[in-house]
Amino acid sequence: MKRRAFLTKTLQTGVALSVLNLSAFNSGNDKKLFFKLSLAQWSLHRALRNGDMDNLDFAAKAKQFGFEGLEYVNQFFKSHAKDMKYLNEMNRRAQDNGLKNVLIMIDGEGQMADADTKARLKAVENHHKWVDAAHHLGCHAIRVNLGGGKEMNEARKASVDSLNRLSDYAKHSGINILVENHGGFSSNGQWLSSVFKQVKNANTGTLPDFGNFCITRKDRKCIDAYDRYKGLKEILPFAKAVSAKSYAFDAQGNETTMDFYKILKMVKDVGYTGFIGVEYEGDKHTEPEGIKLTRNLLIREGLRLS
Repeated sequence: MKRRAFLTKTLQTGVALSVLNLSAFNSGNDKKLFFKLSLAQWSLHRALRNGDMDNLDFAAKAKQFGFEGLEYVNQFFKSHAKDMKYLNEMNRRAQDNGLKNVLIMIDGEGQMADADTKARLKAVENHHKWVDAAHHLGCHAIRVNLGGGKEMNEARKASVDSLNRLSDYAKHSGINILVENHGGFSSNGQWLSSVFKQVKNANTGTLPDFGNFCITRKDRKCIDAYDRYKGLKEILPFAKAVSAKSYAFDAQGNETTMDFYKILKMVKDVGYTGFIGVEYEGDKHTEPEGIKLTRNLLIREGLRLS
């Protein structure tokens, strides 16, 4: 019943949002957005974790909100990485709703910059099944994590080796291996860009996240943060996906912790025209409200740049 009530409530929200979809903005309008919009599954992590929503409901939910693409999180279907029947059902749900499977964000499979070489190589191997799953779903990429390093230079060498190994495996499937600024050294834009200056394969890149520039946390509080705009400038040239993280909004619909217009201009200036994923992570609004606010702000500021 909880799940049914949640779906009913968000369906009502989705109907209102459907009038805001990109085709409506682009049809008969001289201004066109330079990007496409996808929904990051993490925006609904509370509903997925408490049982109000199932992974297989994700495509229908994203359609209700007017999105074009789907960005999955592996932890919400972790036991199904090799389950072709289940993956086929995910494909069917996406196709029935006219949506594109974009990527899978991978967590819990080990750290690709682990200081322990044996553990690191095992992590690379653990990601193979997700490359295969992404290929089966028609995605263009998986997102991996470059955590586990203890010393900056050694972590860089380990990261380059891991990315070369995994991208060698993935290139025959047409899958890109992407790294998000996601804590630790990876949230240091200069460090992350230096990794990609050394990676050999073209099917690697970054997934710049608007919000993940905390390098060190203590008691859940950030005690060492990298400059957001400097970091984005450094990693955007390698971008093959972009994540629009959001936390809170004011009465005018502006994100209160960052300047979306400034960031989107940076995205446009590097020539990026792919999907931008809405990833609401705040607690000041419900998940449907946060998704709506983030999406509307992206459309508003995107049209200003058109």
